Amino acid sequence: MRRETDAQVIVIGAGPVGQSAALLLARWGIQVLVLDQRPARGRSGSKSICQQRDVLDIWAAAGAGKIAEEGLAWTTARTYYRDRELSSWSFEDDGTLPACVNISQSRTEQILDEIIAGQPLIEVRWDHEVTGLTQDSSGVSVRCGQRVLRAPYVLACAGARAQGVRSAAGVAFAGESFDDQFLICDIKAELPGWEDERRFYFDPVWNPGRQVLIHPCPGGTYRIDWQIAPDFIPTKDDIARKVRQIIGDRPYELLWHSTYRFHARLASRMRSGRVLLAGDCAHLLAPFGARGLNSGVADAENAAWKLAFVLNGWAGEGLLESYHAERHAAARENIEVTAATMRFLVPRTVEERMRRRAVLEGGRIAEVDSGRFAEPFWYVDSPLTTPEPSRPFRGRPPKGASCEPAPGVILPDVALPGGRLRESCRDGFLVLLGDMCDSSLFVQVLGKVITAPLAVRGLAEIDGTGSLAGRLGAGPDEAWLIRPDSHVAAILPHAGPESVAAAVSRALGGSPDT
Repeated sequence: MRRETDAQVIVIGAGPVGQSAALLLARWGIQVLVLDQRPARGRSGSKSICQQRDVLDIWAAAGAGKIAEEGLAWTTARTYYRDRELSSWSFEDDGTLPACVNISQSRTEQILDEIIAGQPLIEVRWDHEVTGLTQDSSGVSVRCGQRVLRAPYVLACAGARAQGVRSAAGVAFAGESFDDQFLICDIKAELPGWEDERRFYFDPVWNPGRQVLIHPCPGGTYRIDWQIAPDFIPTKDDIARKVRQIIGDRPYELLWHSTYRFHARLASRMRSGRVLLAGDCAHLLAPFGARGLNSGVADAENAAWKLAFVLNGWAGEGLLESYHAERHAAARENIEVTAATMRFLVPRTVEERMRRRAVLEGGRIAEVDSGRFAEPFWYVDSPLTTPEPSRPFRGRPPKGASCEPAPGVILPDVALPGGRLRESCRDGFLVLLGDMCDSSLFVQVLGKVITAPLAVRGLAEIDGTGSLAGRLGAGPDEAWLIRPDSHVAAILPHAGPESVAAAVSRALGGSPDT
């Protein structure tokens, strides 16, 4: 039996990355079919809980601003060695979205499902296990048992266990797994003073030689992660004892528990012809720093706008190769960062154990690694980015701080009268002009050479006060080209329409239309 679909993109996997991809594709008018092998949505467990500001911004653009509204915006991260506080740091408050919220993955999925249900361009089919993929010059055939579905492109968001999908796409998944396991518990309790703080403990007396992480969540709930021995199988009594060691005699309710191991794996390719891989299907990371789901949603946005531009005829298919170039580099950096964290948290050699003990006992705060929090990747070396020597990338900012604007860096969000700067960035390319640039001339010239959605706006016009240029550090004769994912594609001094058109052409992967 052969069953066709009118979908332009088949998304494999209805987890939060697949849901995000479907919603973002639909924003561009793309018809999407989502397939999931499960019979229905599960609702148990917190799983991935920490959602970073830039991901909240993506979800807001997809119509799911409710995630930021419902999430618990914790502000302070404290790190302890045994019973001694080593350090604390707080997120920058830029007056826009919370720097981070904690909300259970199951609630995030429920909110995204509600938005999808009202989107006529998205169809979700449960109980559809993908058993084969074949592709040719015009599309991809997706086999689900005896049924074969076909679409021009496939975006695989099928999770960590999607070996069959990866193999069918000809993609390897090399890496390593760590022996130590972690016990996760969701509890409901009253813990005064802990409601907006993340607490990380090295070698506490109630988990000697290992770590414990405690996160506050909405509704008076807390997520606790214990590092435990590889062969330890916790019983209910073990869990009760561990919880009591932390919270004392306070009453509590155990809502959910599970165990997991860390993995560090990366797909050899994130684009294989007409098949793109995203999220855990493409990369597995240790969870410290909350880089898993956050990077997966960034994958989804990057893939969505590029697929949409190709399908809508605004760019050539060469644009899709930049998805691999950008997101594979992002995944490599995430693995590098989390691997450094894991070497500190779970030392494997005598030398690593001795170093960690010396750092902790000596209180050498700058060397304590309890996980650098998720942040956007900077596409400085992307083939889509136009470099500008006067605006070099200055490297990673201090922990919790924003990156200084430069080509390739995500545009800082700024609170404006009636909204946020980035709310105007996701409907196409955006050209921001300094006071000395003639907006009407840019509109006239660019409208003749670029078919992709593009808006031209003066910086002074956007906020009405003339202060935005100063807040961004933009010169009066500069043009800033912003991509549909809010990354800065170019900063052009002494800019004219022709130089902006060239930067747009580059940002479209050398679109033949430009």
